[in-house]
Amino acid sequence: MKTFLVVGGSQGIGAALVHKLGKYPENRVISISKTMPSNRGSGLYVQADILGEVPGLDISELHGLAYCPGSMVLKPFHCTGLDEFEGAYRINVLGAIKVIQTWLPALKLAGGSSVVLFGSVAANQGMPMHAGVATAKGAVEALTRTLAAEYAGQHIRFNCISPSLTDTPLAARLLNDENKRGLAAKRHPLGRYGTPEDVAAAAFFLLSDDPDWVTGQVMGVDGGLSTLRLV
Repeated sequence: MKTFLVVGGSQGIGAALVHKLGKYPENRVISISKTMPSNRGSGLYVQADILGEVPGLDISELHGLAYCPGSMVLKPFHCTGLDEFEGAYRINVLGAIKVIQTWLPALKLAGGSSVVLFGSVAANQGMPMHAGVATAKGAVEALTRTLAAEYAGQHIRFNCISPSLTDTPLAARLLNDENKRGLAAKRHPLGRYGTPEDVAAAAFFLLSDDPDWVTGQVMGVDGGLSTLRLV
């Protein structure tokens, strides 16, 4: 039996990952989120704000940890307040740090474990209106590489997935009519925007034993947006 913890597993990418992990009876899946999902699968669901008090969980060995909470403040730089920059940093970076520090002993005891964090295509490709998101997600990517180096000798792998626009509740206002959806699809070389299942599949792979020689990587799951130019 392997234990996996998904923080932010009530909706979007986190919910898709919980569902995918839960398909396998040998997996024990625990989800922590601020809200409870409307459709719960198998596993343990805990309602808690991870930026507040960390819930007590019966976890002795933790084989996989995914930190999925995020933010999307899309505003001109001169209109983005320091409080909004701080809010994005708290959710994306400090929350991840708190979760990793809390369950680091359990990750060590697993004798081989994997941590997956989430960046953004905007952290490596300049995009207007993305200063708050890109700044925070850039820090997440840097944290990933640093921890991968620090804990390689203890067989804890740290990797980061950097998606492009994905059809989640967080991005709902960017995809709330046919015109927006069409324009979003055309921006991506593969001709569509992402789904939670697209990103969850990559996270599932990184949490598995298959990529046992993969650590310190930032994986773009972005329809080719970060690397390809078709014209």
